[in-house]
This record gives sequence, structure tokens and C-alpha cells, in this order.
Amino acid sequence: MTGIRLHAPEPGWALEADVIVIGSGVAGLTAALRCAAAGAKVTVVTKARLDDGSTRWAQGGIAAALGDGDTPDQHLDDTLVAGAGLCDEAAVRSLVTEGPAAVRRLIATGAHFDTAAETGEILLTREGGHHRRRIAHAGGDATGAEISRALVEAVRAAGIETVENALVLDLLKDADGRAAGVTLHVMGEGRRDGVGAVRAPAVVLATGGMGQVFSATTNPAVSTGDGVALALRAGAEVSDLEFVQFHPTVLWLGPDAEGQQPLVSEAVRGEGAHLVDADGVRFMLGQHELAELAPRDIVAKAIMRRMRERDAEHMYLDARHFGARMWETRFPTILAACRAHGIDPVTEPIPVAPAAHYASGGVRTDLRGRTTVPGLYACGEVACTGVHGANRLASNSLLEGLVFAERIAAEVTADATTDVTADVTAPGDAGASEAAPGALGARTEADFEEQAGAPAAPAAPTSAARAAETALVAPEARFAIQRVMATGAGVLRSAASLAEAATRLTRLHDGAVDALAREGKTAEPSVETWETTNLLLVARVLVAAAQRREETRGCHWREDHPERDDAAWHRHLLVTLRPDRTLAVRTTDTPAFPATIAHLPETESYQ
Repeated sequence: MTGIRLHAPEPGWALEADVIVIGSGVAGLTAALRCAAAGAKVTVVTKARLDDGSTRWAQGGIAAALGDGDTPDQHLDDTLVAGAGLCDEAAVRSLVTEGPAAVRRLIATGAHFDTAAETGEILLTREGGHHRRRIAHAGGDATGAEISRALVEAVRAAGIETVENALVLDLLKDADGRAAGVTLHVMGEGRRDGVGAVRAPAVVLATGGMGQVFSATTNPAVSTGDGVALALRAGAEVSDLEFVQFHPTVLWLGPDAEGQQPLVSEAVRGEGAHLVDADGVRFMLGQHELAELAPRDIVAKAIMRRMRERDAEHMYLDARHFGARMWETRFPTILAACRAHGIDPVTEPIPVAPAAHYASGGVRTDLRGRTTVPGLYACGEVACTGVHGANRLASNSLLEGLVFAERIAAEVTADATTDVTADVTAPGDAGASEAAPGALGARTEADFEEQAGAPAAPAAPTSAARAAETALVAPEARFAIQRVMATGAGVLRSAASLAEAATRLTRLHDGAVDALAREGKTAEPSVETWETTNLLLVARVLVAAAQRREETRGCHWREDHPERDDAAWHRHLLVTLRPDRTLAVRTTDTPAFPATIAHLPETESYQ
């Protein structure tokens, strides 16, 4: 155990639950609903509002073998090819075989996908790396928003306790080193504010990604790697963090654009848009059999190469041949975003360039979502399940969150009698979850009551409570971290660029540590300070892994090692945080992950 935590005030209030879910995207809310349906008392903690996570920004859709002639095996093949040799085939098989039924349960929960007017069948489109139309979408290009709406309404209808505007800080552990809850900081004033604790024997991380570690990203402002950082401080392993997917077609807003950038969904190319240079040349022809629909890493690299050849800052996505009606009905969100920035895709090509989009790696889990810390689970973008390998296949992210959230719920509630994959009734319908709280243990209703008035008593002694505090980094360092990562660990990487990035990140880290050691001073605790400290930690891990992997594979592109090297690198990198806050990086012996802890063989299927 590392015994490391963020410098923060002691908790002034506390809640108790059977299961804590951190995050409110598709993964977090699905886990919460399935656990609650099995009788567990669930508390959902989310950094902003319930509907403010990354899920609502997903445009393209959710991939599953739902169409005539499509099969899970075909979906598996496309996923393995995109993952460039590092997918865990068992994890992928779980995804593609359980995916169709999981999507149907999502529909039963209340999500409405686009359907054919004549038949009522779900409309399916194609995206990069898929050989078949298997992407279900909603609202044309607003799939994530519809999924988020349905799940948020279902969570509220089920009466699940939620704590909004709360930044999770650190994991609490019991005397045996098992997860026992979390500390968190609630922003603003209300029934609960400031630093508090939620105690539970099962903690599910579903905190999303870490795109804000880069200057330009498609991720929302809340994506600061908080879950990965918490897991590292708690002693968990993270894996494959070097594999950051840069989406090929992000609306180019100028060389100085920073923060969240508008995404131009891969589905636009799936419907027939062309990538062209300033002369109108389709440069993807001859690059790959699927041309513009090649896997994302291949398209992003091709764009970067063409930009270098032409000394250009961006390329173009040409979909003028769609016509106004198709743009307005199929891609209304993208059309509005482009027009808001002075670009009309109906009459002109869209300037695009790659930007940080998705973390294919994360907190390492097994097929039941268990991390290397007992009682700590992870699903969604924060997790490394083995599904994505070195590069995520388009629209597999929502499906992964859905499937592995259900698997976690099945594991956490294994002693409950309710089937966690049973349909969660849509809001307003009879039959919403009414199971008595405390079904997972001997607690009574009184045990869950919040202590009103006076602050709650401090948590029972835990390893987190005895932990050494880590030095905090001042909020103004955030922009320095982002610039370092954009220039040194972006789409194009080399030994020199990564070494420079590592040096600059180490300087920021050591400066904070030295100030704490010499003067007993650290940056003032605040949401911005904690976020920046988390960003610095995940940036250090990403760069350390990228330095170690001396090859080009998937979305990790080393200019000084331009070829894939299976002899040396057909394996994973595992990173942990040592007690002295340095990083321990090791490789697996084979492409297979070792067991997370002493667990039973992964043979169950939760369909």
C-alpha cells in the first residue's frame, strides 16, 4: 500500500452506502441502476451535474451487432484489428457477445434510438474500422445526450442518492487494505458542502477520461484524470496509458485554440464525407483498404503526414455533397457547431485536425471490473479492461461502459437474489426499483441515515487516514502541463520530445515536493489545485510509459521508432506509484494481463 493522499481538510460529514459510484456517464449510471435493482443502497457521486459527463458529448453512436447479417464474431474481428495486437480477446468477446442484449436493456431503460419510419427498426451507420453498419445513433448525432437523458431520468426515478458538484479526492481503506469508501469535496453551499466522506465496501470508479492533460481535446473540462490519480495513490496498477487516441477530425479553430474543441463525428465519414487537402485531393485513397474509414490511428497519422508534407495547419473534411437536408436531419449538432464558428459545411469543406479524444488505457481491471485493490472497481474510460488494446475501435466506448458496468454490478451484488441485467423500468412506468436498502449486508435503515446537525464523526482508522499527504501543485501550473503534453507527448512523439516533457513535468513535481519538505508549505487546497495535481500525476505516468515503449503501435506514434515491434513490445506496461511518489514501470511477460488479485477464472457471462 502506498499510503498517499491529497492534502485536504479532514472530512466534516459522512454518508454510508453499500456501493459508491464515482461518475455519472453511461458506465457509472448503469452500474448504479443495476446495483440498486439488486437491492443495494447506492450513492452516486459526480463532479458536476448528473448529465455533465463525457457521455453526453458522444455524437456517433454505440456499436453492437444488431443488424441483419452482422455477428458478434465480425464485431470482434474489427475490434482486434483496431487494437493492434494488444486487445484482451476474452474481454472483447465479452463486449461483443453481451453488447446487443445490453443495448436492448438500455432501450428498455428509456433510451430512444433513431429508427426507420417504415419498419421501426433501429437505423445503423458505419464508422472507421467497421466493415459493417453496426452503429446505433440517436437524434442524428446526439447519441450520448439521449443515453445520458434516459439514464439520469431512470436514476432519479429509482430514488438513488446522488451527490452532485463533488470532486472525489482519495480512497479510504480498512485495516486489511480493502476499499472502504472515499473522501470528496462538495463545491458550493448546501445540505453537504466542503470535504466529507462516503463509506462503503465497494467503490466503482467511472470518472471518465483525462483529455484535459492536453491543450486541445474533445473532452469536457471535468476530464482531469481524477479516477486514475486516485487509483494510483491508493496503490492500484494502471496500464496502457501511453495509448491516447487522437480523434482525426476535430474542428480546427486556429493554432492557439485550447480547451474543449468541437468534434466532427466519424459518422460523417461513415455517411460518405471525404478527407481532402487544400487542393481537394483525397489523400486517404491508397493509404488503407477502408480509405477514410480506416481505424482512427491510421487516419490521424495520415492527416499529420499530409499536414507536414504541405506545411499546413489542418486538412479538410468535405461533405458538401450531402446537401442541406441531410446535414440538418442527420448531423444537426455538428452543423450548428460549425456554423457557430463561421463555417457552413453545406457550402464549404470543414477544417479539421487531430486532437486528444480518448484514453485507451487506465486503471487495470479484470473481466469483472476488479482492480488490483480489493473492493475497488473501474469501468468506462477510466478503466483498462483490455477491450481497446492500442487503439479503440469507433463507438466501442459507450458499449464498453454499458457491458462492464453490468459485469461489475453482477460481481458486487453476487449474493443478491435480483437479476442485475433485468430491465430497469423507464421513468414513469410501474416497477421501478423498490428493493429495501441494505440488502447486501446486515445494515438497517437507521445505519444509512445522515447525521444531521453536527459534523459526522471521523471515519474509522483507515490506511488513507494514516497516509502521507502529497504536495499540491498550484492551479496556474495546469496550462504549463497542457503545453508540455501537447508539444512533447501529442500525436507525434520521439525520445527527444518525451525526454523534454519528462524533465519539465519532473521540475513541476519536484518543486512542489521540495517546498513541502523544506518549508512545510503546499498550494492552498481547492478544486483547481486538486485537479492540477491529478493532471500532473497522470501526465507523468503517460510520459513514462510513452518513453518506455520504443515502437509505433496503434495510437502511440514514435517518430524515432516508426515500426511496430512485436518481438520486443507485444506486451503491456504496468505503472504503480511508489511510497516516495516515484513511478514504478514494468512490462508484462506476454500480451495477456496477469490476474488483478487472487481471483477465480473468468468464465461467467452476464447476458
